[in-house]
Amino acid sequence: MKIAILSCFYPYRGGIAQFNANIYSELGKSHDVRAYNFTRQYPSLLFPGKTQYVSDKDSAKAIPGIRVLDSINPLSYHKSAATINEWNPDILITRYWNSFFAPSLGYVARHMCTNTKKVSIVDNIFPHERRFFDYSFARYFLNSNDGFIVLSESVKEDLFTINPNVPVKVIPHPIYNHFGEKICRDSACQKLGIDPASKNILFFGLIREYKGLDILIEAFSNLDSSYNLIIAGEPYESFEKYNKLIENSPNRANIKLFTDYIPDSEVSLFFSSADVVVLPYKTATQSGISAICYHFEVPMITTDVGGLKEAIEKPGTGIVVQYPAAEYIVQGIKEYFESNHKELYTKNIQVEKERHSWTNFSKELINFTKSL
Repeated sequence: MKIAILSCFYPYRGGIAQFNANIYSELGKSHDVRAYNFTRQYPSLLFPGKTQYVSDKDSAKAIPGIRVLDSINPLSYHKSAATINEWNPDILITRYWNSFFAPSLGYVARHMCTNTKKVSIVDNIFPHERRFFDYSFARYFLNSNDGFIVLSESVKEDLFTINPNVPVKVIPHPIYNHFGEKICRDSACQKLGIDPASKNILFFGLIREYKGLDILIEAFSNLDSSYNLIIAGEPYESFEKYNKLIENSPNRANIKLFTDYIPDSEVSLFFSSADVVVLPYKTATQSGISAICYHFEVPMITTDVGGLKEAIEKPGTGIVVQYPAAEYIVQGIKEYFESNHKELYTKNIQVEKERHSWTNFSKELINFTKSL
C-alpha cells in the first residue's frame, strides 16, 4: 500500500519525531511510505524550550521527508493537501498531540481524495495545560478522520467525550530502542559524578508543571541520606520554584541537577545509573518515559493518573501510588527499596518489551486501517 505520514520528522527533535521515524521505518519494510514534514512546527515565540531541532549528539533518524506544512500559514494547508493528493496514497497517517495543530492537520485530512483512508495516532485529546479553544479544535480534527489509534484507555475515554461512535483501537506505546544499550551501573554513576553506593531515584524528561517534580522534591526531603535524586531534563517553565524547594530541602546535597536538554547519546547514562524512575505526574494520558524505562529495564513508581496505571500496575513493572502527593510518593519509594521486588519487576519488563515492538504496533495499525 501507499502510506503518507504527515507529522514532524528530522530535523525536529523530541519523542514525537522519534516515534514517527520508527513507524516510518517499520511500515517501509512492507509498504511504499512517504513522510510529509513541517516547514514550521511551532513559531519561535510559542516554543518553550531552547530549540526545536536535533543536535549533533542526538541519534535521530534522518528521514527523507517532504517539508510542506506550516502550522500557522493557512496557504500551506491547501498546498500540503494538494501535494499529498498528487501521490494519491491509500492511507494518510497523522499524529495528534496538541490542539494547536488541529487546524492544519484537520484541514489536510478533510481535503484528501475520497479513496484515502485517514487515520490518526493520538497521544492526547486535550493538552495538560487546558485552553479555551481546545475542545472545539479537537472536535474539528476528530471529525476530519476515519479512525484513530490511541496509546491508552484514558485517551480513548477523552476521545469518546467528543465522539462516542468513532472507530478507535488502543495500542500501547512501543519501546524506544535508539538510545543505545544499558551500561555498567558503577561506570554510569562515575561519569555523572554520583555515588554508586546510593539508592538512585531518577526523574527524567521535559520539566513541566503537570509532571509533579515539586511533589517529588518534597517527598525526597522526607527520605534519609542513603538516597540520591537525579533530575535530568530541560525546563519548559521557570525553574525558580524548584530551586527554592531544593534550597529548603534537608537533602539538597543529594539532589543532582542536569537541567539541560539531554541528547540521545547521554540518555543511557541516566537510566543505567538509576535504581528506579519516578513519574509523580499530577495529570497524564501515557508517558513516553515509560517506553524508555522498558528499553533500559528500569522499574517505575508512578501516580494513579490517566493511563499510567494500566501501563505499569497491570503488567507488574513497578508501583502505582494512590495519589500525586508527597506522602504517597515517599511510601512508594520506601516500599520499592524494602520489598526486594526489583527482580520481579525487571522480569515483567522483559516480557513487555517483546509485546510492545514497533513491528507489532505497525501490524495492528495496518489491520485496523483495513477494517475501516
